[in-house]
Amino acid sequence: MASNGAPMGDADTNTSLQKIKRQLAFGSGRNLLQGSLLKRSETLRKWNERWVILDPTTGKMEYKARRNEPTIKGTIIFDANSTISISPLNFHGLPKYDGCCFYIGTPQKKDYFLCAETPVAAKAWVSTLHATQLVLKAHKEAVNSLSGNGSTKLGTVATVVAAANSTALEASKEVEAAMQIAMRNALGAMMNRTPDGSMDDLSIMKETLRVKDEELQNLAREIRARDSMIKELADKLSETAEAAEPAASAAQTMNEQRKIACAEVERLKGDSEKQLESSKSKLREFEEKFTTLSLSREMDQLIKLRDSAIQEAHLWRSELGKAREQAVILEGAVVRAEEKVRVTEADTEARIREAAQREAATAKEKQELLAYVNMLQAQLTRQQVDMNQVFEKTESC
Repeated sequence: MASNGAPMGDADTNTSLQKIKRQLAFGSGRNLLQGSLLKRSETLRKWNERWVILDPTTGKMEYKARRNEPTIKGTIIFDANSTISISPLNFHGLPKYDGCCFYIGTPQKKDYFLCAETPVAAKAWVSTLHATQLVLKAHKEAVNSLSGNGSTKLGTVATVVAAANSTALEASKEVEAAMQIAMRNALGAMMNRTPDGSMDDLSIMKETLRVKDEELQNLAREIRARDSMIKELADKLSETAEAAEPAASAAQTMNEQRKIACAEVERLKGDSEKQLESSKSKLREFEEKFTTLSLSREMDQLIKLRDSAIQEAHLWRSELGKAREQAVILEGAVVRAEEKVRVTEADTEARIREAAQREAATAKEKQELLAYVNMLQAQLTRQQVDMNQVFEKTESC
C-alpha cells in the first residue's frame, strides 16, 4: 500500500495478490447442506444409511455413520468438472426409490452412487451440488483474474455464493421434508410392530413432538451456522476488496510511471533525431571539401592514364601493321600452295587415266593370249588324234 503519498512497490502488490488468492482459495469450513442418504458400498455393493455433510467452498462431501457420530467415516471430493446427475436407473432396486438415485463422478475416476428418500430430495441434492460447482469455478476464475489470467471480478464470487446459499436453503427444506417422510414411515413401522397393533394418541403425539423438536433444533443450528458462514464470507469479501484497492492503486501508479517513461523516451528520440540531422549536415560539408581537394589529384592521374593509353595504342598500331604484312605473305604462300595442289591433282588424274588405259590394254592382250593358247591346244589335240589314227593304221598293216 501507499505510505505517506509514496507509490506502492512490486513487493506490496505481490503480497496483496497472494492475500486475495488465499482468501478466495480456502474454504469457509461451514456446512451448506446436510442430511441422510443411502450410499452404496464399493466392495460389498450394499446400501448403507449415512449422514452426509456438504462443504461448498472445497467441493468436499463428508459422511458419517449416524448424525450424532463425531467421527467422519469418509469423504467424497469433487470439483467444477465432476459429473453429477440424477440416474435414470434405480440402483437400489426397491420400487420406492425410483427417481431417487444419483451419482457423482469424481476427478479420481471413482463413482459414488447415492440414494435420497424422495425424488424431490434427490433433485435438491443435485441442484445444490451444481451450485457448489459454480462456486468452485468462480473461486478459481477469481484467483486467475487477480493473477492476470482471466477477467472475472471479485463480485462474481459473492453472487455465486449467494445463489448457492439460496439453493441450499431451498434444498434443505426438501431434504427435511424427505426426512419427515422417512420418520413417518419409521413411526408407522413401529406402530405396526406393537403387540396390540395400535398406539394411543398421546404416545403418537409425544413421538411426533419429539421428532419435530429435534428437527427444529437441527434447523436452528443450521440457520446459525449459515448466518455465521454468510457473515464470514462478507468479512472475507470486504478484506478482499480492501486488498484489491492497493493493488489497483499500484497498477495506476505503474501506469503513470509508464507514461512518464514513454514521454522521456519520446524526448530522447527527438534529441537523437536532431543530433543525427546535425551530424549528416557536417558529413555533407566534409564530403564537399574532400571532393574539391581530391579533384586536382584525380585530374593528374587521369592525364597520366591518358598518355599511357595513347602510347599503348601506338604500340598496338605498329603491331597491327606487322601482323597485316605477315598476313599478306601468308596469303601469297597459301595461293602458291593451292596452285601446286591443283597441278598435282591434274598430274595425278592424268596418270590415273594412263594407268587405266594400260590396264585395259593388258586385259585385252591377256584375252587374246588366252584365245591363242586355246587354239594351240585344240590344234595339238587334233594332231595327236591324227597321229593316233596313223599309228593304228600302221599297226594294222
